[in-house]
Amino acid sequence: MLEHGGNLRDAARRYGRSDWIDLSTGINPHGYPVPALSPEAWHRLPEPDARLLDAACSYYRAPRLLPVAGTQAAIQALPRLRRPSRVTVSAPSYAEHAHQWNLHGHARRLVPYAGLEQAVDESDVVVVVNPNNPTGETVPPGRLLDWAARLRARGGWLVVDEAFGDTAPSLSVAPHAGEPGLIVLRSVGKFFGLAGLRLGFVAAHETLLDELADLLGPWAVSGPAQEIALRALRDMDWQRKTQRQLAQSGERMHALLQAHRIAPAGTPLFQWWAEAEPEAFHEHLANRGIWCRLFRDAARGVRLGLPPGEEGWRRLNQALFEWSKR
Repeated sequence: MLEHGGNLRDAARRYGRSDWIDLSTGINPHGYPVPALSPEAWHRLPEPDARLLDAACSYYRAPRLLPVAGTQAAIQALPRLRRPSRVTVSAPSYAEHAHQWNLHGHARRLVPYAGLEQAVDESDVVVVVNPNNPTGETVPPGRLLDWAARLRARGGWLVVDEAFGDTAPSLSVAPHAGEPGLIVLRSVGKFFGLAGLRLGFVAAHETLLDELADLLGPWAVSGPAQEIALRALRDMDWQRKTQRQLAQSGERMHALLQAHRIAPAGTPLFQWWAEAEPEAFHEHLANRGIWCRLFRDAARGVRLGLPPGEEGWRRLNQALFEWSKR
């Protein structure tokens, strides 16, 4: 199993602290307030709720969606819906994409964002994370739609992972996902801060969504997840307020890192930089009870999410000051 953020139990076992600040995931630390749930959410088998689909299609501006148990479920399933293909995955990016396509007989290669334009004409499937996790790099939607059309002309796919796309809605190509060959993944976990729900959505042509639904089987999304997400996706006041808060917090994190001579890039939910000594930096923060995301391979560097409160900002500032004064 690949390494991911959020593994605080591992941190506690290794460092023996109990006062951790988890900056390792890029998840909104002030998530949607979970309402009291109806008894039916627990007692009934979780048949699909048409109200949830309507709310999600409105929020994501997508013509049709399939709810899944987190976008990870779709990432694992999509390689099983194609015969062996030439697959290009943007690099660096969320490692599960390359890992899953590699498991199912496809000829997978990793290509930097600058090389994706050429790779489109040499591939059957191209996977792009937009905005990218962990670097925050983006691809304009017009370019993505051009790639999708070129791939579609020969039966190919463009898979666009927009898990961190809520804070950059103008980048989304979900409204165009009714066309064959364009597949868009969206997550409820990041912006809404509800990673524990394990809920995401796939926007695609109806034929592919039917195939994916058959592969994933019945009752793929729990009743509580559906009921909570329905509230969250309809709550436009909370969404507008959270967009403003995250924009301010993202600017604050960017400025804080710059003040300590770090040049980061990212989104309102996280910042990443190519740290010269990422292992040492990770260890430095861990010894102070701050858990960040360490990248050792293509994205060699560090990613920081947002602290949950002022005490977290204070401790992070102090840790960065001590790092800069070594």
